[in-house]
Amino acid sequence: MKLLGLETSCDETAAAVVDHGDSILSSVVSSQIELHSRYGGVVPEVASRQHLLSIMPVIERAFQQAGVAWEDLDGVAVTSGPGLAGSLLVGVNFAKAIALARGLPLIGVNHLEAHIYANWLRESLEAPKPELAFPLVCLVASGGHSDIFLMKGHGQFTLVGQTRDDAAGEAFDKASRILGLGYPGGPAIEKKAREGDPSALRLPRSRLKGTDDFSFSGLKTALWRMVEDGLVAGTSTGGDRFSVADAAAGFQEAVAEVLAEKTAEAAQRYRATQVLMAGGVAANGRLRQLMVRKSPVPVSFPRPELCTDNAAMIAACGAYRLQAGVISGWDLDAVPNLRIT
Repeated sequence: MKLLGLETSCDETAAAVVDHGDSILSSVVSSQIELHSRYGGVVPEVASRQHLLSIMPVIERAFQQAGVAWEDLDGVAVTSGPGLAGSLLVGVNFAKAIALARGLPLIGVNHLEAHIYANWLRESLEAPKPELAFPLVCLVASGGHSDIFLMKGHGQFTLVGQTRDDAAGEAFDKASRILGLGYPGGPAIEKKAREGDPSALRLPRSRLKGTDDFSFSGLKTALWRMVEDGLVAGTSTGGDRFSVADAAAGFQEAVAEVLAEKTAEAAQRYRATQVLMAGGVAANGRLRQLMVRKSPVPVSFPRPELCTDNAAMIAACGAYRLQAGVISGWDLDAVPNLRIT
């Protein structure tokens, strides 16, 4: 069963062909990072226009890599939300047109759910299948979301924790801007943190005891105040107490520690067999280290390029939905605030 996956939820235009819901035949991503970096963040109107220019060439490259033709497909899966409205509409309308013209099933996919399904992906049919047994506790950490889900079966999710303000990826972007490290913030912070000492600068952790929720707004504000007070060298206020590398390392440690501890606690409470990490922030090396160290059960995470937005995860999730008989109608629409539960 071969599915074409399309992903246009934010600033990556992606297409992929996946077989049997887990084997990647091709995965092509056209990034808009250089386009948006001059603005310090994604500009929605610019993103949607670029999707229109990129989507057909990206699909053609995905077909070439996979060695398939239109008649080889068994369905079309597409991100219908959450995300930027204009960007989502490009992918949804393109997928509907393809499915209608080719007589293929159309499967709308939740972007966050698809991130989790990246853990089921493998390089080929010959590669061993990931051995994942329910129940699973899933951490989805990205630029717009920091959520913990209990997954009892395919398509069976319960939200047990979420951010109350900034998502982890959003916090990294803001911290990077404060420290003058550029965009996107996550990779910039991680790279600079390798030069610093995470114990040199102890930033606050918001534990929110009694809940599985997160809060990173206070952490970001604490870093901003230190820079404003001239305590961080190499920034606009130019202090000499802490280096930018130490500040980046301290900030990364504070975010990763809370994400790992909260997820590990949830895994123990719900007696999960395994922890799944997903989303762009799951590519962070320090977070992976801490999660493995603190989790009471084995931890699974996709390789870094499958943590960030891609279409292979969309096709994988769509395949499991198709197997369960879940097919979208022609009234499928973009839902910017779509939720899993």
